[in-house]
Amino acid sequence: MHDSAPDTALGSFAAVLAGELPGAWTSTYHPNRGSTTDHDSLTDRVWDMNDVADALARRTVDHYAVLTRDDGTRLFIADRPGPGEGYLIAAMAPADAPAEAFRGVREPDGIAVAADPFSAAEDIHYDLLPLYDKALAQVRTNAVRIAASSAAEPEHVVMTWSGGTLVVERPDREDITGVLTEHGFALDTERDAFVLSGDDSARQAASVRAAGHRLSELGVGVVLRHPPARPALGTAAAMPPSPPITAPHRSH
Repeated sequence: MHDSAPDTALGSFAAVLAGELPGAWTSTYHPNRGSTTDHDSLTDRVWDMNDVADALARRTVDHYAVLTRDDGTRLFIADRPGPGEGYLIAAMAPADAPAEAFRGVREPDGIAVAADPFSAAEDIHYDLLPLYDKALAQVRTNAVRIAASSAAEPEHVVMTWSGGTLVVERPDREDITGVLTEHGFALDTERDAFVLSGDDSARQAASVRAAGHRLSELGVGVVLRHPPARPALGTAAAMPPSPPITAPHRSH
């Protein structure tokens, strides 16, 4: 299905190109509609750090086309800057992968093609798509590893007993901080931690249970810990033997 806006040379090129690429592709033309365009939201997904990225940085793109394959792969097409005919074509990064998954992955930089959709289809098939497939596979692998790591190490809040008071190190997340304060924990600025007084043990226990239930809804576990045990009264830790002392030699 094609965009119903009046056609241009770029739109016609993209429509013919979609029919020449292997697989099932659709073409959508994004014309210049002044200030009511969605250009920025789409151009931000262009997966390129070479000619296409340079062209986008140097000038405002007022119209372009996007080809979409049935598996979600997208290609960005824009006019080639400078005199002469031709287009810049680049892959678009997948939107469903976390930003961390792209770290260390080489971008599948775009290509410049002539204004001939038939030769452009060959260039895309043999030059651009293999680079895209390789980069995408690395991103997907990274995303799986990140998800597995997050699942293996769920976030948790540690509540440590200090006498009759529970102490929680100041969380980084505001939602966790909100749960703690809602259930009676108060910020101790000297410790830089949240504390729950034990003046009323029944109320303290109820607060801990309620806070734990609310945190579990956020995917955060709760761990209760006691401080390290102190040595029993009347005992002392073994001391290492003292080194031998040599008496000084006195002269007569």
